[in-house]
Amino acid sequence: MSTVQIQNDIIDDFKILDGDLEMTLNYLMELGESLNDLDEKYKIDDNLVKGCQSKVWLKCTKEDDKIYLEGDSNTAITKGLLSILIKIFNKKTPEEIADTNLFFISEIGLNRFIGTQRSNGLESMEKKIKLLALTL
Repeated sequence: MSTVQIQNDIIDDFKILDGDLEMTLNYLMELGESLNDLDEKYKIDDNLVKGCQSKVWLKCTKEDDKIYLEGDSNTAITKGLLSILIKIFNKKTPEEIADTNLFFISEIGLNRFIGTQRSNGLESMEKKIKLLALTL
């Protein structure tokens, strides 16, 4: 499935919540709970995403020209945001990752729900994924 299709599915999932703040934040936390915990040995400074208010670790590997992502965060909402990015970018080629424009954020009005700090953190996570994908 393309990154565009995945984002459209995410938009559809959030539309069901009809812009309800509490339900949206709860859903983000549920998404984070569905993300496997990152093994403690990978929670190192090299895997830390700079620019996030919360601690976010991202592990990236390349196999058969596809990028495989794992990640974790010390806060539930940020972990939910990370899980969305992993859903979009996981098992894609570096070129697909680099060429992806994240439009789901504005389509679902996510910035209204997560605030400036988490929006900046989300952007930092995206940049780190793209950088890792191109440098592996």
